[in-house]
Amino acid sequence: MDEQSTSQKGKYALIASLASSLLLVIIFAVLSVFVNNSRTIPLYSQTDIIAGMVFVFVLSMIVSASIWPGIIEKRIS
Repeated sequence: MDEQSTSQKGKYALIASLASSLLLVIIFAVLSVFVNNSRTIPLYSQTDIIAGMVFVFVLSMIVSASIWPGIIEKRIS
């Protein structure tokens, strides 16, 4: 395995991790705004929703950064 191949796999893993984390953040934001707007008295403030989005992003990056490299390694090799 050469250095360029390893670099490409790392780049693909980073892109996949970012994409999946951003997708989860978007899903979280849409669902939380939908639930918040469906109530007569909002349960969450905008600050709560934004803090939740940051929390979801960080946690999903941790998980996806450990999962995607293995998946990409199997697919490329």
